[in-house]
Amino acid sequence: MNPYRLLPKVDKLIDEVSEHPSLANQEIPRLLITQQARQTVEGLRRAIEEKEEAPPEFKTIVADLAEELSLLAASRIRPVLNGTGVLIHTNLGRSPLAAEIADSVRTIGSQYNNLEIDLVGGARGKRGRYAEACLAALIDAPAATITNNCAAALILMLRHLANGENNEVIISRGELVEIGGGFRVPEIMEASGAKLVEVGATNKTSLEDYERAITPRTGMLLKVHRSNFTIEGFTDEPSTEELVALGKEHNIPVVEDLGSGAMVATDEVADIPHEPTATEVLKRGVDLVCVSGDKLFGGPQAGIIAGRADLVAGIKKEPFFRALRCDKMILTAMQETAITYLQGLEDESVRAGLPLLRMLATDVESDLRPRGEAILRAVDNSRLNLRECTARCGGGTMPKAEFPSLAIALGGNGAELEALAASFRHHPTQPLVGKIHDGHFLIDLCTIFPEQDESVTVILKDLL
Repeated sequence: MNPYRLLPKVDKLIDEVSEHPSLANQEIPRLLITQQARQTVEGLRRAIEEKEEAPPEFKTIVADLAEELSLLAASRIRPVLNGTGVLIHTNLGRSPLAAEIADSVRTIGSQYNNLEIDLVGGARGKRGRYAEACLAALIDAPAATITNNCAAALILMLRHLANGENNEVIISRGELVEIGGGFRVPEIMEASGAKLVEVGATNKTSLEDYERAITPRTGMLLKVHRSNFTIEGFTDEPSTEELVALGKEHNIPVVEDLGSGAMVATDEVADIPHEPTATEVLKRGVDLVCVSGDKLFGGPQAGIIAGRADLVAGIKKEPFFRALRCDKMILTAMQETAITYLQGLEDESVRAGLPLLRMLATDVESDLRPRGEAILRAVDNSRLNLRECTARCGGGTMPKAEFPSLAIALGGNGAELEALAASFRHHPTQPLVGKIHDGHFLIDLCTIFPEQDESVTVILKDLL
């Protein structure tokens, strides 16, 4: 028998898969199903040609394709309840925006706007001018600008300051960090065209190490904040002020990649270590600083460059700047987040509207325990109890920053807990991601917004 005759008809396969029970609530576009069905049939054809064997039964093909489409549908971006206790969770979209800021983004995104028009004179305007002014005021910097992430900000600074005959960048070996996802500072630097000059050792670097490495080809002294790990014990490094003095002596700009994006004193918000702010770093004399927008700043994914006005202006003239600039929605979110901080300087209750800062300031007894007890009463299941736990910042920021929290807990053995965690992640109404710790599945209330308590209650009733 010719095995090709057993290949399913694409139209029939599409119809059968579209009606498959596992895809009943997935709302997958028919064109996407069509494309996947054609690829399946083509794959079966290649298998026949290579192995000279008949394809599986039609019902098996339908079931396998339906499962593949179901997995694909599950990857569609949608809201998730974060019960992990990790405030800046990279896998869950990092810092959440305040509802009012998200509304501003929706409004701007759904209408025409003055992104690049001067409404006063009618001529072409400058993109992000107001957002940049707000950030410069917040950071107390002569100038600021915005890119699509902090890595892009670093690349732009390197391309502008370390190029041509002066393309060498001096950096301590103890600061050659990996920022997550396999991306490393040395690789980012090389992508910019700069030549990396490593000095010192992993744990100790002296000012003399920097000075000995300076040549006529040196374009920048770079300091990278170790925001996602710490080095302790037999360590030493020059202060930022010492690096700045060395840079001035040799007429070499000093740049610091701060990464974490803190704009307020974190130790005043919560009982956690102090994280240096962009304002503090600039006051130490560096020429430029870059930070992330979606970490401790609590905004969207973006990178902020702040510092000397002439250098910021030069960076914005770089041809590469256009490839890394932000769109109307990111600029709106950055603008409104910066405004919230500025208004919060006069009224702290305004700043408290930022979800990240609100979560950092959460108190277990006054904020979390009443909410947890209300959920337990509503669900009324003996398997549930409240358990003290630990929340943390996450997102490559403040590795030592941990603070007390409270979780809804369900006990069980290893296999039971893994199955339980999967059932919460697969909930059809709204997925919930928790954590397994010390023989319990935990839903950490620190990262569950108060307005989401009702959703948690419904999910618990459904699954228990």
